Amino acid sequence: MHIKSMAEYTASGETPDILFWVGCAGSFDQRAQKITKAFAMILDKVGMKFAILGKEEACTGDPARRAGNEFLFQMMAYNNIQVLNSYNVSKIVTTCPHCFNTLKNEYPELGGTYEVMHHTQLLQQLINEGKITLKDGGTFKGKKITYHDSCYLGRANDVYEAPRQVLEILDAELVEMKRCRSKGLCCGAGGAQMFKEEEKGNTRINTERGKEAVETGASVVAMNCPFCMTMLTDGVKEQGKEDDVKVLDLAEIIAESMQ
Repeated sequence: MHIKSMAEYTASGETPDILFWVGCAGSFDQRAQKITKAFAMILDKVGMKFAILGKEEACTGDPARRAGNEFLFQMMAYNNIQVLNSYNVSKIVTTCPHCFNTLKNEYPELGGTYEVMHHTQLLQQLINEGKITLKDGGTFKGKKITYHDSCYLGRANDVYEAPRQVLEILDAELVEMKRCRSKGLCCGAGGAQMFKEEEKGNTRINTERGKEAVETGASVVAMNCPFCMTMLTDGVKEQGKEDDVKVLDLAEIIAESMQ
């Protein structure tokens, strides 16, 4: 499968349906690359025309702003906005809630206004339109799945139902953790904490969240964020359950279940 860049679309005189914003994790982290491939495969299967920026895509600046470097954030944001506007991009989909929040809510402050969707929202839309159909007796039939609400999709943007509706099409049982939806517990990576050590004396948040996930009895922990993926994978390992409990993004779950 060849994924065309915006430059290739422009050169051919075509316009894609959406721009897939891959993000730093989806581009460079080996685990998150699997999510990128799974989502791209879904888009290809349903016949959606999508493009990426490729080497023209830079970090949204989210970690810089969360860490307090506003100057660096604005430099990165202005650069991205210039690129996006040069291609007349109007609709963006991303697999990262951090990119989603920044592009949707913070870029308009600097002149970059776009329709921005998280990939779980697009998956829900494609399911409702009948474009995603699942094979009978799929991998997740009869299994217990628990879902982790990432902070920037849930509390920051009030997106709780789309991911759960995506999971509902599986022949599986959704079991909620004690802390979920607006009362969900952070994975421990937010606010640029992903890139620093936790304060001494504190219990690691991802260990606590991993324990909550394992205690549901689920064999699959469903994710929607590459940062949460890293943190919860480690959290599940801390419980010694890495062989029994899979940590998967919703795109991976749907891609594995599609006809």
